[in-house]
Amino acid sequence: MSGKDKLAIFPSRGAQMLMKSRLLGAQKGHGLLKKKADALQMRFRLILGKIIETKTLMGEVMKEAAFSLAEAKFATGDFNQYLNHTRMKAVKLLVELASLQTSFVTLDEVIKITNRRVNAIEHVIIPRIERTLAYIISELDELEREEFYRLKKIQDKKKVAKAKLDVIRAQMIAAGHDLQAANMLDEGDEDLLF
Repeated sequence: MSGKDKLAIFPSRGAQMLMKSRLLGAQKGHGLLKKKADALQMRFRLILGKIIETKTLMGEVMKEAAFSLAEAKFATGDFNQYLNHTRMKAVKLLVELASLQTSFVTLDEVIKITNRRVNAIEHVIIPRIERTLAYIISELDELEREEFYRLKKIQDKKKVAKAKLDVIRAQMIAAGHDLQAANMLDEGDEDLLF
């Protein structure tokens, strides 16, 4: 494995627990960001629908304003009342449209950033943590196998040594020696750890 495939960490039980908690956190974060991205997409579609609706309404208002202007010019009467009414309506719709389009662009950027984060967590961070966790587990398993093998070897050596000692004792008893006084230090074959 290369350095980019996994995190540089010493394989231990503590590191294993740390990686498990990191993996859980990354998965939970991924789920939350995914929900956020979905909610942003729904809001994005809602704003897009409002923009389309407002643009359609704006077209109708502008058509009505143009018709009112032509009608007023034709009649050459007092056409300020027609103009003011449709001009206040058109300006209001223009402001609403500008606000919606600003929200639309801002939301588009937020969605892109959120999707990048979701993808980074899903395709980079979580796999890297999983590979690191697998590495730690394999290293710990290997250490356990080595320890088991070492203990088996020690047990085998002790059995061989005990068998040799039993043979020597049997020979000494056969020769008529007193074993009780011979070895005061050898009272048992237990391992003591200091």
